[in-house]
Amino acid sequence: MSDGSVLLEATSLSKVYRLKSGLLGVGAGEVVAVDDVSFTLERGESLGIVGESGSGKTTIARMLVGLEPLSAGTISVDGRPLGSKLRTARARRRVAKDIQIVFQNPYQSLDPRQKILSSVEEPLALHTALDRRARKLRARELLEEVGLDERVAGARPQALSGGQRQRVAIARALAVQPRILILDEAVASLDVSVQAQVLNLISATREREELSLIVITHDLAVANQICDNLVVLRSGKVVERGTRQQILGAPRDPYTRLLRSAVPTRGWKPVRRQEALAILGSADEPANGA
Repeated sequence: MSDGSVLLEATSLSKVYRLKSGLLGVGAGEVVAVDDVSFTLERGESLGIVGESGSGKTTIARMLVGLEPLSAGTISVDGRPLGSKLRTARARRRVAKDIQIVFQNPYQSLDPRQKILSSVEEPLALHTALDRRARKLRARELLEEVGLDERVAGARPQALSGGQRQRVAIARALAVQPRILILDEAVASLDVSVQAQVLNLISATREREELSLIVITHDLAVANQICDNLVVLRSGKVVERGTRQQILGAPRDPYTRLLRSAVPTRGWKPVRRQEALAILGSADEPANGA
């Protein structure tokens, strides 16, 4: 679906967390969560950023939407820099109009006191000039687009299943008609059958709305279903990148091969801990004596 033109460009992204010192200065230091990461997202592309917990992928997602300031690097949409720190509400709204995010936990992303229709209507009030009647009509249309009916519209989040709540979160994200949708482990907390339903919904929405996607996931099976290209992270660094077919079919980096081996297939056996350590150890060794 990509037309080959760059929509988003992230260049040399870095994020360093400075630890506060404890008693007598013990514990002070720095943690590098993201280390010189660069990538582009083309219009219509679905880009997967994959890696295990602690690899830095969620930090990158938060940096892209302004929830985490950059320690270094730049992010631009259509060649327009977003800025390393989005200090004003106006700047954050501008980013939100271009980029929306759906988080992992649907049980925390919705206000438990707010009915679903009002929850979807809220971003329309913030980002559009629609009057109240038009907002309600559009909110109902969005819920219908993600497969939720009038009964759900009048309910509160605690009355919904995890899959229904995640559909509501997607409807909220689509309300402002963003050009880029980030899915941050958006199906990780759902069971496999519901995962498939939500991923199919996202794929259909991507085609209908001409969305570009950034998919943050540790699950290569999810990446295989929805991504065109992949960036593989380990400890905040890019270890491999390429098309989905290249990465999943013939991964070059030992760490990527280890991730690939964790995807269950016919006759699958889990990699033992000692085998995994041996694989990762070989990945850390310099090649050809370099």
